[in-house]
Amino acid sequence: MKYLVMVQGTQQDYEAMRGKASENSPAWSEDELQAMYAHMGAINDDLAETGELIDAQGLAEPARIRHVTLGADGKAVITDGPYSETKELMAGYWVLDCAGLDRVTEIADRVTRCPQPAGAPNYAVVIRPILDGAGDI
Repeated sequence: MKYLVMVQGTQQDYEAMRGKASENSPAWSEDELQAMYAHMGAINDDLAETGELIDAQGLAEPARIRHVTLGADGKAVITDGPYSETKELMAGYWVLDCAGLDRVTEIADRVTRCPQPAGAPNYAVVIRPILDGAGDI
């Protein structure tokens, strides 16, 4: 079964990784950042070796998001954002092909153990099954 495994973050988290602390997230040191990259890289390497990894990507900071919605006049309404009140958004993801929910939960548990500075926020790792066809809804 295929799964989408998502990690979340905020604009403040991205800024903290660049060394700018906020009330919600301490500044990361270069060593802490490299430890996070090494942890995620090891997960990716292991998943590639087992054949479970389909894709994995980190996403650009929320400040670079563009929202496109349909306006009342039928034209696109484009908003760059998000704004400071925006809660956490997807910061990265894996698309995995695993034997079942127990296995993908083991992987998510490993992701939650990513090293980070003391006081950094902890977000849930979100697992969503990927539907195989229209009959799965």
